[in-house]
Amino acid sequence: MNDTETLDLVTRKMLEFDKGDPMRIHHLLKVHRFAQLIARQEALDDHTRFVTECAAIVHDIGIHPAEAKYGRCDGKLQEQEGPAPARELLQQVGLPAADIDRVCYLVGHHHTYENIDGMDYQILVEADFLVNFYEDQLPAEAIRTAREKIFRTAAGRELCALLYGV
Repeated sequence: MNDTETLDLVTRKMLEFDKGDPMRIHHLLKVHRFAQLIARQEALDDHTRFVTECAAIVHDIGIHPAEAKYGRCDGKLQEQEGPAPARELLQQVGLPAADIDRVCYLVGHHHTYENIDGMDYQILVEADFLVNFYEDQLPAEAIRTAREKIFRTAAGRELCALLYGV
């Protein structure tokens, strides 16, 4: 199976995981596409791009488990509850253990904005912000502040400016 087929399978499994929740499904599809676009524009190597895309697809997998366990799904609970189901899903797809470990790390940190330790992590955070700005209807000043403090890639900063005029 090539990378595109694998990403399609991961996506399909996430659609099954989030079955009946079109808001979450639309969110993951948008985050994935922005992550893919940023990764390509930043000229990531194929393997890092692949890991970034896998993480973007499964990044919010902890939402439903957190809601079931705690009745809420704030960012820290998503980070706490996400790695286990992400690991299970990615093992079913047959990803190498090192890739699964990295994706699970990213799932477990995607709402932590300090000590970002790689382009895959940076791009995942930026892609998620690009979507959340819109979905949460954040004011321009909040978007501008996040862009200045969080965004590091040229592609992410440009997309933020194109989308939100900041």
